[in-house]
Parts: sequence; C-alpha cells; structure tokens
Amino acid sequence: MFDRLSAYTPQALAALRIIAALLFMAHGTQKLLGFPAAEFSPPMFSIFWFAGVIEIVAGVMILLGFFTRPAAFIASGTMAVAYWMAHAPSNFFPVNNGGDAAILFCFVFLFLVFAGPGAWSVNKQ
Repeated sequence: MFDRLSAYTPQALAALRIIAALLFMAHGTQKLLGFPAAEFSPPMFSIFWFAGVIEIVAGVMILLGFFTRPAAFIASGTMAVAYWMAHAPSNFFPVNNGGDAAILFCFVFLFLVFAGPGAWSVNKQ
C-alpha cells in the first residue's frame, strides 16, 4: 500500500522545501523587519544581522527552488554556526538551550543539498 506513495516523492520533497523556507524566512524578517513582533533587533552589520540577511535571501531562493543546493548549503552552515555560537554554550541539551529549531533547519537544508529541490522549482532538475 505505501509503495504507491513513492510516486509522490518529488511533491513531498517540494512541500518540505517550501515549508522549511517559509519558516526560515520568518526568522530573518523577525530580525531585520521586526515582523512578526520581535523583542530583539540586531545592530546593522552584526553577525545576527548577517544571519537575518542569509535567512531572508537563502529562504527566498529555497522557497522558489532557485539554486536550491547552494542556497541550502549556506543556510545549513548558518544554522550550524547559530547552534554552536548562540545555543550550545548555554546548555548541553538542545531542548533546553532553544537550539532544536537550528539543528532541524541545519539538517533539513543539508538534506536539500543532496536531494535537490523536488517538484515545483524554478530550476528544473
């Protein structure tokens, strides 16, 4: 029964890509635009500001499926750095240090580097 679902793998991959990109972009817009409402606004040209720029630009590229692999590679690396710099020092456990989303983004984007964009992308495979 579940074998029939394999035919929809490209569409499922695209859905994962699109939802992950939208969530990733929300982190960037919160940092740079204050939307959705944010308690923190990083100073311009700080490391957190650059992270916000990457979250928006790479997020849009991943969302559209435009140069997905390089954009996902940069996004994955950004989340690895974010985890080790901002989250890990405060507590060993990701659920306690607030880094579980960073880890998940890191590995979803790393998967996209290898899997590609799936269906519904600007750059067809």
